[in-house]
Amino acid sequence: MSSNMKSYTSIIVVVLLSVLYSLEAQLQVGFYAKTCPLAETTVKQQVTKAFRSNNGIAPGLLRMHFHDCFVRGCDASILINSTSNNTAEKDSPANNPSLRGFDVIDNAKAILETLCKGTVSCADILAFAARDSIALTKGPLYAVPSGRRDGRVSLASEILGNIPAPTMNVAQLTTNFANKQLTQDEMVTLSGAHTIGRSHCTTITQVDDRIYNFNGTNAPDPALNSNYVPQLQKACPQGSTDTTSVVPMDPTSPLLTDVKYYTNVLVNKGLFTSDWTLRTDSATANAVSQNARNQILWFTKFTAAIIKMGQIGVVTGTDGEIRTNCRVIN
Repeated sequence: MSSNMKSYTSIIVVVLLSVLYSLEAQLQVGFYAKTCPLAETTVKQQVTKAFRSNNGIAPGLLRMHFHDCFVRGCDASILINSTSNNTAEKDSPANNPSLRGFDVIDNAKAILETLCKGTVSCADILAFAARDSIALTKGPLYAVPSGRRDGRVSLASEILGNIPAPTMNVAQLTTNFANKQLTQDEMVTLSGAHTIGRSHCTTITQVDDRIYNFNGTNAPDPALNSNYVPQLQKACPQGSTDTTSVVPMDPTSPLLTDVKYYTNVLVNKGLFTSDWTLRTDSATANAVSQNARNQILWFTKFTAAIIKMGQIGVVTGTDGEIRTNCRVIN
């Protein structure tokens, strides 16, 4: 092991211990050690199996965890199906058709129901799956505090105002994350998750058009790297309504959890307005620069931030339920 990796490991351990020490009492690492000892292993096996077939599943699961936690807290409400009487979160335009990985959660849940019926929550499975996805894309390893229970409500109408939009500026992003008790620096840190994953072309040509008609100018956003614009235009023709066309959010290393997202932002290759805007504020621009220069630093901060994010609005104790099927309320 290199000296850099040894240093990285030591830093991660120290940070994890401090983060875990401060966790709210209702969540704990190893929550299922006695009641379902194979819980985390089972989830990891299913995520790994899916990843080997389609490596795009990793960013999909990570994004799903994020979108779950930002609406009603980390209660697996993102997994609930719509009914004739209700449009659920997963069918909001912000999530459909872009969210993916539901079948991975279903498979893990089905196995766990045979091993330890009614024990492991869908919310915890999703948190474990996000952690495993980060590890599979060469990101930091971390322990997931668990003990979440599942919520019983999922409303597409609650997406607006909770999920940060790609068109948001730095002030709006800061407020959005502050509403979830996350700091501005944690916002910048978690934005680094855009180092893996993809965007549908319809998002960057219709919702946040920086490549054809920025702010009604019939021209690309002048802040966007001029060498990057032709790449995006080639991948996403103007006027196309093809919802299957996608582009990587990190054109440099789209399948690796690394700091290339930040180096891209520094050279104006941030895909969304919400990426570019991090350069417009002195504090966030400084954080971007620091992260770009030091992957160990960002890994450490990211680990702490995602553990904290995973505690937003958790349902614990006797509240909520343990769903038998993650898609349906018991």
